[in-house]
Amino acid sequence: MYEMIREGSCNSSVYGRCKALGVCRAEYYRWRRGVGVVDKDLELRDRIQSIALEWSVYGYRRIWAELRRQGIIVNHKRVLRVMREDNLLCLRKKSFIKTTDSSHSHRVYPNLARDLKPTAINQLWVADITYIRLLREFIYLAVILDGFSRRYIGWALGQTLEAELAIGALEMALCRRHIEPGLVHHSDQGVQYASEQYTELLKEKGILISMSRRGNPYDNAKAESFIRTLKMEEVYLYEYENKEEAYSWIGEFIEKAYNQKRLHSALGYVPPVEFERALGRSKVA
Repeated sequence: MYEMIREGSCNSSVYGRCKALGVCRAEYYRWRRGVGVVDKDLELRDRIQSIALEWSVYGYRRIWAELRRQGIIVNHKRVLRVMREDNLLCLRKKSFIKTTDSSHSHRVYPNLARDLKPTAINQLWVADITYIRLLREFIYLAVILDGFSRRYIGWALGQTLEAELAIGALEMALCRRHIEPGLVHHSDQGVQYASEQYTELLKEKGILISMSRRGNPYDNAKAESFIRTLKMEEVYLYEYENKEEAYSWIGEFIEKAYNQKRLHSALGYVPPVEFERALGRSKVA
């Protein structure tokens, strides 16, 4: 490029040739003097790659938000350009996997969460179950999240899809949270959530029960979205040999990475724990 400027038409000035090629004149003259051209994005690229290495599925907006949190003020379009040049942009598949057995004789509850827009923690809890593939078998993960702060408040791993798995996650959430009047627990119509053991525990604590429409995962989109994040940012990146190893790694991701460090666009690009602290009225145990 610099050779083109030097060998350009005699009828055009260096300024005009630099402008046409989008090159700074100072860089051109440094090149002529034999001084190496400094990449003005060098430090920014280093920071971006460091963040992308830790959070492999962050898009440019979350990278941009994290840079600002580190005190680096930069235009988001510049971040997008650098990430595109360095092939750091991620492609995400938007899909839902049906894992719910709703063919049971238990009572099905109406969807109370459809029109509920929480304004504080402990107004809406969302629950879901997914499978985790090990080297030689499958295990299952039940989770409960606060629908306002997006924080994992309860989770449990198990060998089977019995009700005890979901109850384990619920008991953890109950130990960690102060139950507010009017709290809604929302899930799909899976047999674990509709079982007498599970629903009686919710009623005993004064928690309202809400369920999605049958076969409609979009009614529980928040929980589905969190499950997808867990799979893409943790589970799909590793091969767990056994349940103990999966428990250790998944627990580390949930408690230390997701809750305390991962940025959420719906929270103004801050982690759930930090978001709750900023509320000034969190009642977390």
